[in-house]
Amino acid sequence: MIQKKEWIYREILERFFERKESRFTQLELSKRFSISLSTVSNALAPLRSMGAIEVKQRSFVLTDAKKLILHWATVRSLERDIAYRTRMDASPAEIEKLMPSGAVFTAFSAFRLRYHEAPADYSEVYIYADRGTLEEIKRRFPPADGPPNIVVLESDPFLPKGMVSEPQLFTDLWNIKSWYARDFLGSLERRLFG
Repeated sequence: MIQKKEWIYREILERFFERKESRFTQLELSKRFSISLSTVSNALAPLRSMGAIEVKQRSFVLTDAKKLILHWATVRSLERDIAYRTRMDASPAEIEKLMPSGAVFTAFSAFRLRYHEAPADYSEVYIYADRGTLEEIKRRFPPADGPPNIVVLESDPFLPKGMVSEPQLFTDLWNIKSWYARDFLGSLERRLFG
């Protein structure tokens, strides 16, 4: 499951990109996620030292969203969060249609569904799922031999339903080894930062 510090990074970036917010408090983040102030402070420490945030008397300000998203992308471990992988001999679009309603699309599928285009052809479908949805996915897509083209990541309680946010999409694409992930990532980076 995504680490608690990553919840904080995602929250800051989502509010910045979706609501144009740049000022936050450690207390509000602590309350939002029911985590200690020291956990929030530890998550913010590297951001402060690299100049991604500026700490004020009672708050902090996001001063460089690109530094924050790149930091998150480098500390993120997609491999750690893989709950299940399998193969189905079908196109990604067919696999996406067969996913249960609780599946949260990320990576290539989320990009295509969000922007109605794909910068390159892709062959894997990445999704997040909670335990109940994971069991349904295993029923619909049983274990099969061959290179996996369905990758299920363990969800967390603060992940939005349906499709991941742009910051989560960026960090997930950053961590995928497929050659075409670079094409998707480059296109997303231009959308986010120009």
